[in-house]
Amino acid sequence: MALLAVEGITKRFGGVVANHNISFAVQPGEIVGLIGPNGAGKSTLFEVITGYYPPDEGDVWFETQRLVGRRPDQVNRLGIGRTFQKLRPFRNMTVLENVMVAAMQHRADPAGARQEALRYLEFVELADKGDRYAGHLNTGERKRLELARAMATRPRLLLLDEVTGGVDQRTIPTLLQLIARLRRDQGLTLVVIEHNMRVIMSISDRIVALHLGKVIADGPPSAVGKDRRVIEAYLGEAFATPAGAGPGA
Repeated sequence: MALLAVEGITKRFGGVVANHNISFAVQPGEIVGLIGPNGAGKSTLFEVITGYYPPDEGDVWFETQRLVGRRPDQVNRLGIGRTFQKLRPFRNMTVLENVMVAAMQHRADPAGARQEALRYLEFVELADKGDRYAGHLNTGERKRLELARAMATRPRLLLLDEVTGGVDQRTIPTLLQLIARLRRDQGLTLVVIEHNMRVIMSISDRIVALHLGKVIADGPPSAVGKDRRVIEAYLGEAFATPAGAGPGA
């Protein structure tokens, strides 16, 4: 049984069709990359999966649980966590308090939530900054805080929205190591939106490519990277040259 099944999802905003008949499945333990140009419908699909937007057509299943019609907090309690492209920590709260808020989704006692939050901050290598205000963190540190907050909700499936976006090149290896450890050490299944093609090709078991709200390819990174539709819609000819690993898109 698939852990996540997206079945014929269509989402319209007036005359704009953001998602059109999107279907794919995610198996337990997979890392699935979600790629496509800006406006392809990637983040909108995350919003549909997690209950922020109701679809106009189609269904979403988390194992045997139907997600359509559930609120975001209900989807989260079932075991689906996510990060956001736009980082919005509670700037006037400490790093530790930010993660405690997420941990209290499952822990009613502040002391227990604090211990749990400390564990996740240790995992993302922010334990030494627990007493700092979140507004004082740099972008790379905020990305790691976002991961810790998502982990504190105890997901089995984690949706990552541009986890390396906006960070300097020196920070990317640390974030990639964290993504690998999320599966290896935490046993999580991941769906990752990412524009850096070197990153997404290196971490994904499978890639789903979107264009104009539609799935245009679904398969191993090596096959999707050579797909003519993906090259024309998103990657560009430079990516397909024999020199190999084309530029980040």
